[in-house]
Amino acid sequence: MQALRISPAADRRLFLWLIGSLIGLAWLILWIWDGSPYGRYLHHAQLGELSFSASPFLAIVLYLLGWTLMTAAMMLPTMLPLLEIFRRLIMRRSDRWRLMIEVITGYLSVWLIFGIAAHSADWIVHQAAEHSPWLESNGWVIGAGTLLLAGGFQFTALKYRCLDKCRAPLSFVMEHWRGRDEHRNAFSLGIHHGIFCVGCCWALMLLMFAVGIGNVGWMLGLGALMAMEKNMPWGRKLSAPVGVVLLACGALIVLNNSFFIQG
Repeated sequence: MQALRISPAADRRLFLWLIGSLIGLAWLILWIWDGSPYGRYLHHAQLGELSFSASPFLAIVLYLLGWTLMTAAMMLPTMLPLLEIFRRLIMRRSDRWRLMIEVITGYLSVWLIFGIAAHSADWIVHQAAEHSPWLESNGWVIGAGTLLLAGGFQFTALKYRCLDKCRAPLSFVMEHWRGRDEHRNAFSLGIHHGIFCVGCCWALMLLMFAVGIGNVGWMLGLGALMAMEKNMPWGRKLSAPVGVVLLACGALIVLNNSFFIQG
């Protein structure tokens, strides 16, 4: 591969500008989309109406497109350290931008698969609620259960194993980038990183279903939390306090509603 003459500083500025533009564009599209007549496709509460839609296939495509935009907006900032290391490694290659796109595509594809599974599970829960008078009148159980599940997961060994992998991007790239069959290898690198990222953050992402997918404020908050957890030197110490807060919120909902029922 013929080397390209390019300043490392200029290449880094271009990289940051392109990635920043991609993330910013994802947020902008979500903001415009949410205020449009099609904004309902960003909110998971509408999933139960798919069976009555004139075009359920189009509705599903729009939901998945919205989910992909959300994960791009929220999760790409969390993988910036890995992308920066990978950029330095392939900086002199003429196909470096294609390789970078393949890493990002592999990463987002894992989140897309998770989104399909999460949306399917959410649809099943909503269908069950519609056919269960008790569950329909006690919807708080679903929200409290989600908070308790997310809070409890913050203390598990799986959480910390995946988090530690995500917090060591250099060793991760060295482990998964072998420099042969480059394009498939780049896509595989993104997939492997996405798997550990989902393993680390899936429970926090489920909170989107509790507070409402498409809520830009919650998206910003959860995205910032996951970015700090994965990228800041002290980020690993956030997991336990976040877990305590989530467990406390879930317990308060249970206690409040139990008291209300008894009263």
